[in-house]
This record gives sequence, structure tokens and C-alpha cells, in this order.
Amino acid sequence: MKQKKWTLLLLAFGLLLIILAACSGDTEDKENKAEGAGDSTTEGKKVLNFTNPEAIPSMDPSLATDESSFIYLAATTEGLYRLDESAQPVDGIATDHTVSEDGLTWTFTLRDDAVWENGEPVTAHDFVYAWQRAVNPKTGSEYGPYMMNGVIKNATKVSAGEVPVEKLGVTAKDDYTLVVELENPTPYFETLTTFGTFLPLNQAFVEEQGDSFATSSDTLLANGPYTIENWKSTSSSWDLVKNEDYWDADTVKMDKLSFKVVKDPQTAVNLYTSGAVDRIDLTSDLVDKYKSHEDYVVTPDTFVYFMKFNQTTSEALANKNIRAAISRAFDKQALVDEILNNGSLVANGLVPANFTPMPESGEDFREVSGDLVTYDKEKAQEYWEKGLKEIGKDKVELELLTDDDATTKTMVEYIASQLSTNLPGLKINIKQVPKEQRLDLDTSMNYELQISRWGPDFLDPFTFMNLWTTDSGNNMMGYSNPEYDKLVNETATKLAMDNAARYQNFLEAEKVLFEDAAIAPIFQSSRAQLVSPKIKGVHVNPFGATYEYKWADVASE
Repeated sequence: MKQKKWTLLLLAFGLLLIILAACSGDTEDKENKAEGAGDSTTEGKKVLNFTNPEAIPSMDPSLATDESSFIYLAATTEGLYRLDESAQPVDGIATDHTVSEDGLTWTFTLRDDAVWENGEPVTAHDFVYAWQRAVNPKTGSEYGPYMMNGVIKNATKVSAGEVPVEKLGVTAKDDYTLVVELENPTPYFETLTTFGTFLPLNQAFVEEQGDSFATSSDTLLANGPYTIENWKSTSSSWDLVKNEDYWDADTVKMDKLSFKVVKDPQTAVNLYTSGAVDRIDLTSDLVDKYKSHEDYVVTPDTFVYFMKFNQTTSEALANKNIRAAISRAFDKQALVDEILNNGSLVANGLVPANFTPMPESGEDFREVSGDLVTYDKEKAQEYWEKGLKEIGKDKVELELLTDDDATTKTMVEYIASQLSTNLPGLKINIKQVPKEQRLDLDTSMNYELQISRWGPDFLDPFTFMNLWTTDSGNNMMGYSNPEYDKLVNETATKLAMDNAARYQNFLEAEKVLFEDAAIAPIFQSSRAQLVSPKIKGVHVNPFGATYEYKWADVASE
């Protein structure tokens, strides 16, 4: 069966991940510092201290769209399954499931010993409510429609407001039996249920909080390994505290994980070398200094950075030749070698390298698809001159939207300089904003150029390719190509049970995407870090939440 084959592929990738990762400021609560930052055994309790690059944008599973949000949602909320150290789904609220012969009906058996932080049981009704809420157009979720449309029965119609949310293909047969009906067979659906958008919600609590839900520790309700404490939506520090009511609390070894927002790389290094924090990311200017440090590790990941072109706000960007010129006008190899200097790879396509193998040959998808957009100054200038003639201009001024962290600032300044130098008449104005604001500007399509990135939500090229279909909630740049839509949508419909054919469609669709110069790929990231050897059991996932903290522990001295 193809589902078994899929599981083997997932296991193989998970094992590869283990091998690769094996090496591996103001505060709002001054008492946290007094309790002994950097001390792993404070007053007999196990504590680890980490930095985070930004404030948490959202702790609402229906509204979260970014890496940080999903990390802390995974730590505080238990879904049907979660990923273990091999990136395999293991029991969460679900203890088992069955799939109908046609692959369309999944029936999950839920445990009866899981409770919310307030003592109420976690039931199938909590999943029904959460999933309905995620696709309810009144909620305004981006990920709900993105993750469920074309997957869960009637999700597309519900998210379009054509049928009521009660028609969504998810029902509670009883308190501990969840039945999910799919639009089409979905080989990766089990791994999909580990993702943040599919987490349960306690309806009575959410509705009692109203607009205040998920804006502070007091307006959240955990059912996972940890609770989040000392947090508000604007917080620059917070704690994950062991949830004693968690059904698997005996497995959770850490009493507390403390986090502090640190945007300045040197500040992070100072905190690490003083013992105040236990893991930091290194920027390129610090890698050479610390790569001989005994705690230095490079962790590959599957995030791909790219430039988005908003075709609705700029006449120039509505022109394919202008977009093609910009895509080829900056030296990506120099960027990863000299600016990033952290093991990142040049991206010349969308689907990352070492992510998913071809179903029949086992070859890496990226190798088979090849380099689709490479740095080529001469070719870029040819496209540029042609594009300028087509729009009747000899100069173009564009605004480039980015996050405000130090690494992004250096990278963007380099890209802007390259573009202005290699494309005569182009002026780039950089607009740096906090990540949460950038996400809002993306949603409202209030930008021209934007540096963005995507990390996979499940182990399949669809998690990348579905971003750019016409009706995708993540498109947000006015791109539309019926051929691209057809190729991608077929992988989830008529080709759903033919994995070899699906991957051929993905290969063709990726070529169409870059023939249209819809986006400009930049790089596939890696993390150069200093990681304390006392950290044990923190898993790095190839998709979904980047870090899994359930099994975190402190090595005995």
C-alpha cells in the first residue's frame, strides 16, 4: 500500500535528520533572572534558558502562521499526534486510528485521560470545534483554508462561506471517537494532524475569553507538556512550565524552559558565554570566531527564503521580464558564503534539497528538478532592458519589505546593493519592520517586494507548491496561472493515490512557477549555533514546529 511506502520514506528522512543534528535585553519578570538564569538546577528544579529572535506573533492555533508561534503551540497543546525524534507521528490525544479502504474516512480513537489545564477532559468535540473555527470565514484564518481546503470534506465550501461550518467533514461520534472525512485520499494526512492548525480548542473557554483569547497566559488553556507563563502578546520574555496535569507528565523532565527575545547577535553571544542562556544562533560575522568552539554545531533545516513580487502594487512587478531580471541579478553563492556563512545552501528552486525523495528512484526531488533560477548578470540585464521597454520607463523604484533582525538586515542590504548595481535604473528602498507587522502587511498585500520564507508543514512537495495556487491564502501577491493551478490541484485529486504521477506534476509545476518568475529563490537555511552539551532530548523537526521540547532534559554532570 502507498501509505506504508510513505511511512518508510518518512522514517528514512527522520533517521537522516538524527544523523545531521546529532551534534546537536529587558525582561518583564526580573524574578526570572534572580532565580538563576543559566543554572540548569535551580533550587532542585531543572531549568534551561533560551533566546528567541522575536516576540511570539500569535498563540491562537487558528491564526498562527509563523515558526515561533508553532513552536510554542506545540509545547503547550497536544493534538492527535506529535512528532518524535525520528519525525514519526506518535500518540498524542489519539491512541489509534483506522482508514477506510477508499482512503477517505479516518476514525481516531482518543484517550480518556487527557485534560485541559482547568481540569476539563479533552474530547473529540474540541477537535471538531477547533477545525471548524479554523475554516470559518469569520475567523479570518490563513492556515485553516490553506491546510484544509481540498483535504477535509467541504472545507473549501465552508471557507468560501457557501455552506455552514457544521458541514465540514469532521464529527464527534462520541466523546472519544473523532471521524474525519476527506475530499480525496491524502497520503500525508497522519503527519498533517501533528501541525498546529489541527490542535484542539476548548470551546467554552475560547468563547468566554472573546477577543482576549490567546493574548496572554491568563487567556490560554494548555493540554500539552507545558503551560506558558509570564506571557502577553507583546512580551519580550516568557516561560514554559511543566504541566502537571498533562496525560504524559511523567515523561516531561524539565520543570521550566525560559525564553528571552534577543535580536542583537553579540548580546546573544555574551549571554551564552556568561552561562545565562543554553543555545544561541550565530550570525555570519560571529561564525569564524566561534566555529572552533567546542559547543559549535551546524544544523541543516528545510526553510527556503525567497523574494515575493506583488504584481498588484507595482506596474514594474506586473511585468514578467522585470521579475525575471530581479530574480537573476544577485549573487546567491556569495550571499551564503560571505554574508550568511552558516552552512546555508543556494536555492535555485522552491522545494528544498534533502527534503523528500522521488517515490520510485529515491533520488532527491531537488536534484531531479535541477537549478531553475541561477545568478546570471548578463541574462538579468537582458530581461531588465526588455522589461523597461515594455513598461515604457528607464527607471524603477521599489520598496523591499523585510523583518528587523540583524541577520536579515545584513542580507537585505547586500541584495539591495546587488540589484541596484547590476540593474541600471533600479532603486531599492528597504523597509524593515518587526516580523508580526511584516506578516500583517503581507496579508493585506501592502508591499511591493518582500523577503519571506517557508518551512514545510508536512513531508510532501505539496506543502511548498500549494503556496502559489490562485486561491491560496499564502499567495498574497496577485500571481495566477491556470496551468500551475491544474498541475498542483491534480496532485490532491485525481492523482492522489498515484505518488509517482503526483511527483511528475510537482516537477512540471515548479518549472511553470519559475518560467513565470513568480518568486525569486534565495537560499535554504542552516543554523550555526552554540548549544550547551547539557541539553538533551530537544528534537529538531524537518517540518511543522522547528523544536520539540516534550522530551527535553538536562545531562547529568
